[in-house]
Amino acid sequence: MAYRPQAVTIDDRAVEHLVEFCRAHDLARLFLVADKHTFAAQGEMVARALRDAGFDLKQIVFTNDEVIADAAHIFDVLLAAGGEPRTYIAVGSGTLTDITRFASHRTHSHFISVPTAPSVDGFASIGAPLIIHGVKVSVYCQAPYAIFADINTLAHAPQAMIAAGFGDMLGKLTSIADWRLGRLLWHEPYDEAIAQRTLDAVQICIDNVDGIGRGEPLAISRLFDALLESGYCMLDFGESRPASGAEHHTSHYWEMKLLREGRPAILHGAKVGVATVMVAHLYDQVRALSREQVADLLEATAWPTRDEEIAAIRAAYGELADGIIADHKAFLEMTPAQVDALKRSILAHWQDIQAIAAQVPPAATVADLLRRAGGPTSAAELGLDDAERDLGFNNGHYLRNRFTARKLAKVLGLA
Repeated sequence: MAYRPQAVTIDDRAVEHLVEFCRAHDLARLFLVADKHTFAAQGEMVARALRDAGFDLKQIVFTNDEVIADAAHIFDVLLAAGGEPRTYIAVGSGTLTDITRFASHRTHSHFISVPTAPSVDGFASIGAPLIIHGVKVSVYCQAPYAIFADINTLAHAPQAMIAAGFGDMLGKLTSIADWRLGRLLWHEPYDEAIAQRTLDAVQICIDNVDGIGRGEPLAISRLFDALLESGYCMLDFGESRPASGAEHHTSHYWEMKLLREGRPAILHGAKVGVATVMVAHLYDQVRALSREQVADLLEATAWPTRDEEIAAIRAAYGELADGIIADHKAFLEMTPAQVDALKRSILAHWQDIQAIAAQVPPAATVADLLRRAGGPTSAAELGLDDAERDLGFNNGHYLRNRFTARKLAKVLGLA
């Protein structure tokens, strides 16, 4: 099990806690990472407090409009940090935290997180979702040494970012269902206690949805607690399965497409929330099918050949296809006997599959929760047209060797 942060606070004294922690742990040399927005929101205050307290502080503040967790930004951080050992401080939300997480881990340094928005669940996790050669991959790194969150900064974050955090949490409704499908049908590693912890964290968000939508500090504090708990679940399990299913794979595809085309990024949690509505609709369909109907679908649906699947991947991913094909090897190389065994397993376990599907709220309920939190509920609200919506939903599953509702729909021939 990876280590957890040594200290976590969520109150109105984040900067004081940070200074006290650095002093108590003899962290004399520090390196702050921020962008122009997060520096204005809290980074400048952090930098001033640390320098006034006598710490040796270097910093990098990205001034470009869009910061991406990619090789170029990571290199800029490493270059600005210099060669001497320093403890990194990430002042920002998901992207800046992931850049700092990776850079600090690869330089054998600790990093401290000072979140400026409750927008993602990755603050406390070990994985850094990075864009590598155009592909979204999760790289094993480290959890922060400590997390100091200022509740006033979080509550005054743009509502779109707060809603994105809610959307990221709501995605666990389908990611846990997908994880249970993967355990049942694809023999994936699973932990029921962690799954339940994740769902409990989601329920806290649902119970506070209206306060989250209004930006109330208490509700925002509970949202941030839930985001941290989701990160701890990934930390304790050692990978992202507790928090990432078909909804995240769809989001990753959209993100990669926008990046390739040089278009503005869309908040991760906003994309995840919309994709969660779409995956929940698949589970609606699953709940409506009888065992007899499933038997007919399995009989009528032909498993695509390896060449057909590779052609589909190349059409969807272009020059990135070779890496996707390699990662999807387990599915591409299934023998007819293995396909038949999978279909028999689906039919034999249909009652269990429906029980899993029953734990996912109806798509209309998911959309209503997102709306109450102030988030988008459709691809059109994200600025994606119908073709882009379908490209992500139909092809995102190729990104991970996991059995999700999207894989089940493919076997059954559902739209």
